[in-house]
Amino acid sequence: MTQPAEGPAATGVPTCYRHPGRETWIRCQRCDRSICPDCMNDAAVGFHCPECVKEGNKGSRQHRALYGGQRSGDPRLTSYVLVGINAVVWLAIALTGGSASRLVDLLALRQRGLCRVPGDGYYATSASVCDTNGGFYAPGVVDGAWWQLVTSAFSHEAVWHVGFNLLALGVLGPATEQILGRTRFLAVFLASSIGGSAMVLWFAGPYTATLGASGALFGLLGALLVTLTKARRDTRWITQNIMLGVVITVVGWRFISWQGHLGGLLAGMAAAAIIAYAPRKNRSLVQWAGLALLAAALIGVSLARVASLA
Repeated sequence: MTQPAEGPAATGVPTCYRHPGRETWIRCQRCDRSICPDCMNDAAVGFHCPECVKEGNKGSRQHRALYGGQRSGDPRLTSYVLVGINAVVWLAIALTGGSASRLVDLLALRQRGLCRVPGDGYYATSASVCDTNGGFYAPGVVDGAWWQLVTSAFSHEAVWHVGFNLLALGVLGPATEQILGRTRFLAVFLASSIGGSAMVLWFAGPYTATLGASGALFGLLGALLVTLTKARRDTRWITQNIMLGVVITVVGWRFISWQGHLGGLLAGMAAAAIIAYAPRKNRSLVQWAGLALLAAALIGVSLARVASLA
């Protein structure tokens, strides 16, 4: 003879949908599933089960960055990718001659091109004359090497230079991405890079080669200062780092590009202000339209300088 089943189910007492052995008379206010005290989550009215809480969180504010945009699951990832790109470019330069590498001639930022004759140095002449005499022509932005506005921010020669910059990027990058989200962080980084390059075009020597991520890093400092100020957070550590950067730039002005640092700082602050002070209504549209206008302005300033040098 079969014995009757024992337990909550046999007596018709409802049990938790996740823990069938636990009696409960509590139900989820959204899906009406029975939930035990370990599974219930406080809601405005009644309780919610874990699945309904998870579903509700998908569109909630906790998944948005401070000023809109999707919050990064791992705010370090983008910075690590940028660090990796810089490290690979530096390694390629180091393996092909360091400061004498042709990659430096192609990637570093110059107003005007130069002819490099192996074993004999650089000369200011045309590309055709350079080729005729067996030299290698290192183009400048005036010659059409517009890529240098960006590639210069990913290029380094000295190991101390790349090491210091990548260490700073590993600290400042994740902090900025955590506040802005991944795509806005990248927009600020690129805007800062181009802003630094635009300032170099206007105020550096015509044949001076400028390279390094410092301009973009100053831009991240400026962006953190603007966004944290807007959020009324403590900005003392950012201010201290900016002042330290200014001191280093002033002391080493003969071999440090103050133009790149200043241009990157101003562009980063401008990009961050567009993001942080955009109105909540149509926030993303206003932010991206503003960033597009900023990029157009930076490129326009660069074009104007090239036109004046042509």
